[in-house]
Amino acid sequence: MIVVTGASGQLGSLVIEALLKKLPAGEIVAAVRHPEKGAYLAARGVQVRQADYDQPASLASAFKGADKLLLISASEVGRRVPQHRAVIESAKAAGVGLLAYTSILHADTSPLPLAAEHQETESLIRASGLPALILRNGWYSENYLAGIPTALQYGVVLGSAGEGRIASAARADYAEAAAAVLMLDNQAGRIYELAGDQAYTLGDMAREISQQSGKAVAYQNLPESEFKAALLGAGLPEGLATLLAESDIGASKGGLFDDGRQLSRLIGRPTTTLAAQVRLALG
Repeated sequence: MIVVTGASGQLGSLVIEALLKKLPAGEIVAAVRHPEKGAYLAARGVQVRQADYDQPASLASAFKGADKLLLISASEVGRRVPQHRAVIESAKAAGVGLLAYTSILHADTSPLPLAAEHQETESLIRASGLPALILRNGWYSENYLAGIPTALQYGVVLGSAGEGRIASAARADYAEAAAAVLMLDNQAGRIYELAGDQAYTLGDMAREISQQSGKAVAYQNLPESEFKAALLGAGLPEGLATLLAESDIGASKGGLFDDGRQLSRLIGRPTTTLAAQVRLALG
């Protein structure tokens, strides 16, 4: 039996869909904070169990009988370490056979401040003694492509990534990889550095948007403080604006680049191209 945490989230729901192509629904557990959000999965035969990272008692029952557990990193930046610790301890108590964790690309050397909580979580996993594998996910292309409507409105893509090359992939690509790994044997101790086959700069992305939309869109590189101010001016919360600006600076230092192609090998096909994702985002 495979348990997926955060199963109603953007990545978790895609992992469940990928697993449903490989396993009977009854062998999959969708662990969610609010079970009503998993009702559509329950209707398809998936076991839906309540699991709240902040309520360890709920984790014990959610993980019961699990052969493998996918810990999808929590979304609350700054609170991830205690939440992940609760999952790791509950997984060990439940006798989970293999713990898989979605970390960040090159977590041990990443220049992104976002990597710190992932580094600490990886240390907690090692210290637990649980058989484990680490899926170090690169950037989701959707993180940037969500800004296409604004780019078209103002004719500019703003950022602080400079000429940093970004080897992003579609969220669905990473989900397929997680499902594929969970179906494999002898994975304890493995670390996968997962990124897209095609790397691009934000300038390349702006040109792709311009070409496909027929509207002039340019990339404007800003100092970190100015980019953060622009994000705040657009209505983003302080924490998210800081995270995005810091991540762009990390990208400028190579933090979002990898050319090992482990992701495409796991999913058995090339990763989704930037051009294809821009086309989809433009409708």
